[in-house]
Amino acid sequence: MTDGVLLHLVEPPAWRAALRAGSIAPAAEGFVHLSAPGQVHLPAQRLFPGRRDLVLLVVDPARLPDAVRWEPGHPDDPAGSLFPHLHGPLPTSSVVAVIPYRPPAPVEPPTPEDALGRAVALYTSVPVRRAVGVGDVPGGVAVLDPDHPHSRDNNRLVLTRPVTAAAVEAAAEEVGGNAGWPHLAALLTWPGAGSVAAELAGRGWNAEELVLMGRPADLPVPGTAVRAEVVDQREVHDLWDRGWRRDLAGLGDRLEPVVRQLIGREQLNDRVLAVTDVVVREDGRVVAAAQLRVDGATAAVESVMTDPRARGRGYGDAVLARVLELAAAAGCDLVVLEAAGDDWPRHWYARRGFTGLGSTWAVDRPV
Repeated sequence: MTDGVLLHLVEPPAWRAALRAGSIAPAAEGFVHLSAPGQVHLPAQRLFPGRRDLVLLVVDPARLPDAVRWEPGHPDDPAGSLFPHLHGPLPTSSVVAVIPYRPPAPVEPPTPEDALGRAVALYTSVPVRRAVGVGDVPGGVAVLDPDHPHSRDNNRLVLTRPVTAAAVEAAAEEVGGNAGWPHLAALLTWPGAGSVAAELAGRGWNAEELVLMGRPADLPVPGTAVRAEVVDQREVHDLWDRGWRRDLAGLGDRLEPVVRQLIGREQLNDRVLAVTDVVVREDGRVVAAAQLRVDGATAAVESVMTDPRARGRGYGDAVLARVLELAAAAGCDLVVLEAAGDDWPRHWYARRGFTGLGSTWAVDRPV
């Protein structure tokens, strides 16, 4: 009955468990309940009344092992309503995006072919799912984590709909003031947000363009004789510690708590999606690392770094090749990343098959 995407409403911990298992098992009735975008509010109101902490799995029907059957739903649904049911497991690799379900905000799922939409969905969904607190603001939400106040990624506005620079500033000041943020910060993700970022820069904010890049997981990367190994994330902490201390050396007495929080926040991601860390060692010491975050059929490359003393030896290609290999093995067809618009790594990634999809803007201002 539809060539478009289907939706499955689920609690975030259940989605994380599905990523671990590789699929969502049928319910007691013998099938996985799905909905068309225009009807998902019906099971939401019946099964999860008043809940705003759920997520919608955006499912590509073409990736399902079995055809869906359109069948009657609950007796209380409108007369003649038919819902898509999958009589068998739902593979996590059929999920092209995961988006928060926060009614009455509109449900706007990306299509499987919309690489930019899928990238934006990942970078706006993960902060909401891992947040300690989430509040509505004009244009989107505010995410809060009082345990990691120095992390802008964990304490900022995440805005997906157009608002003015004045509205961004007012919302950030209100939320940040109440939460005691040491900074005001926002992520602006709608098309054309660069003009608002530029206006905020004129008001004294820092504004950084983040170029979203993507590529298929199964394209080759430059060869290297080095193979990266999968490790427990704690083995990367020393490399991260050294990197953050170099980047934030000017903080003085604030350096210790900031570095501690920036490293400590990382374990939160594995609670909401599947995280794998890979490294290269020299003489037993980790000198290069990268992280893969799998969220269904979409994956993100994060935290690619090489110790300055170990550069020029192909380690960056080694960790990138390994995370792409792992993404392909997980059934991902799209791998995305964020690259600073004014820095050299975006060109390094372009030579390795990543193409520009679009831009978002990160803005911040000290309090």
